[in-house]
Amino acid sequence: MLKTAKWQPWMFVGPALLILGFFLLYPTVTTIWRSFYGSGRELFGPSVRYVGLANWQYVFSHPTMTGALRNNALWVGVFTVSTVGFGLILAVLLDRVKYEKVMKSAIFVPAAISYVGASVIWRFMYAYRPAGLPQIGVLNALVVALGGEPQGWLILRPWVNNLLLIVVGVWIWTGFAMVILSAAYKNIPRELMEASRIDGANEWEVFRRVILPLLWPTASVVGVTMVVQVLKVFDIVYVMTNGAFNTEVVANRMYKEMFNFFNYGRASAIAVVLLLLLIPFMVMNVRRFTGQGVAR
Repeated sequence: MLKTAKWQPWMFVGPALLILGFFLLYPTVTTIWRSFYGSGRELFGPSVRYVGLANWQYVFSHPTMTGALRNNALWVGVFTVSTVGFGLILAVLLDRVKYEKVMKSAIFVPAAISYVGASVIWRFMYAYRPAGLPQIGVLNALVVALGGEPQGWLILRPWVNNLLLIVVGVWIWTGFAMVILSAAYKNIPRELMEASRIDGANEWEVFRRVILPLLWPTASVVGVTMVVQVLKVFDIVYVMTNGAFNTEVVANRMYKEMFNFFNYGRASAIAVVLLLLLIPFMVMNVRRFTGQGVAR
């Protein structure tokens, strides 16, 4: 009876652990191992040779990869601040409008669109034709209507085209951030804000000294979630530029090494780097959720 009781928990947990081990742990270990080997379609075979740290040297020294890492850093900074910032502003402002639900639904709609669909939409927004021809791109049509010259927006390097790609991601994710922050905002006791107004605080002071501190825990969780999303950004870059014109990012480079050049060793090394970049942020989220569970 005691032996049965001892093994009973493992009978329930065991299948889940086997699934996690097969689909998560095994691929992770294999990818790390594979990052020390050269190119080849076989996992480990006579055509695949051990290259040591050559793949890792490529990741941290080759201009293509350093540019991709730099672009990812730009994505993390601009995308995270923009989505959380706009989401916070919209959550507070739309709480005061008459058609709040309609407005929030309209802003949240892009979150329901796939990355590929959103990228196709924005390619038409940025579309370029030489001067003198009808402009089908909304942005260039506006520029021409105002008397300017049309621009090939996605080839304006080094920063403009990257920032325009980031706009697509911000457009998709701002609605998600707004919904989460709006739920947290509605849980703030209105008595606190009314008391601060009675004490003479203006709206900016109420926001800065009352609303923002109370929303900070939720905003930090949303921010970490955005960082996790943007570190592995791939679809937007792949559809709109495929990494050309200095817009390469880490995930897109990993895809190219894997499926275009069949250099599985380099692709594995890039995948491991991406995993290492993501782990700290995942740990932060887990610790925060654990702390909230203990507090309750």
